[in-house]
Amino acid sequence: MSVHTDRSAATVTVLGLGPMGRALAGAFLAAGLRTTVWNRTPGRDAELVARGAIAAASAEEAVAAAPLTVVCVVNYDASDAVLRRDAVATALKGRTVVNLSADTPGRARDTAEWAARHGIRYLDGAIMTPTPTIGTDDAVFLYSGPEELYREHRPALDALGGTHTHLGEDAGRAAAYDIALLDIFWTAMAGYAHALAVARAEGVTAGELAPFAQGIAAILPPLFTEFAADTDAGTYSGELNPITSAASTMAHIVHASEAHGIDASVMRVIEGQARRVIALGHGSDGFTRVAEVLDGHRGA
Repeated sequence: MSVHTDRSAATVTVLGLGPMGRALAGAFLAAGLRTTVWNRTPGRDAELVARGAIAAASAEEAVAAAPLTVVCVVNYDASDAVLRRDAVATALKGRTVVNLSADTPGRARDTAEWAARHGIRYLDGAIMTPTPTIGTDDAVFLYSGPEELYREHRPALDALGGTHTHLGEDAGRAAAYDIALLDIFWTAMAGYAHALAVARAEGVTAGELAPFAQGIAAILPPLFTEFAADTDAGTYSGELNPITSAASTMAHIVHASEAHGIDASVMRVIEGQARRVIALGHGSDGFTRVAEVLDGHRGA
């Protein structure tokens, strides 16, 4: 099986020219790959064309222009609307699709099965860093699907910069990581937004809080590692901070928030989960015992 070792001879197509899609296409161009681009809404390719990209008149023309097509649209409803058109599916037969759109693991597996039925070689993927990182050492990409296919196209994908990790043959695995990691991000961002509201109600500006918020964030990475080991082992150690203590501080947040008329429903839910763990007899365990409560198949 051939592997591109000379990027100047490599060709790639990018479908989807939102901010991330344009960044991907720009990185391919910067690395010297012959890059064809297409977007459902016209007019987003002007800068890329000025840099040397080839504008395709249709999706089927675009995918026929290269052995590798990278898709980056808002979700799998959008990618299905393009890829599953008969003319596009026919043009893709025998070619490779790397779908970097975001969606659920189930949708990724369904798309991989559809691709296999149509003779399309398929890798699913996830981009774990923001648009400005693309093409730099800070970019992070995850992939799942056939490892041989990943290795074949890795030289071209390396043009996107950063780190690239193949997570396994299960096509849904990259999306599973993506969902879990975005869960951390958006839950944290929701907590930060709520904290800003509480702080402001108490006369503390966001700027005044920010340095201390960064200190809280710095505590988390080593805890992630420690709690991962606890969770995998099923020990949920609460030696340093038992969940009974955690539930008490959660109650303080609820009371302080509601005293100012600030919605504390999210923290009430979290406190409720902690108190359920305590009621089940695990009050001396750490907070991550909540994962057992959330997993209805395992209980607590």
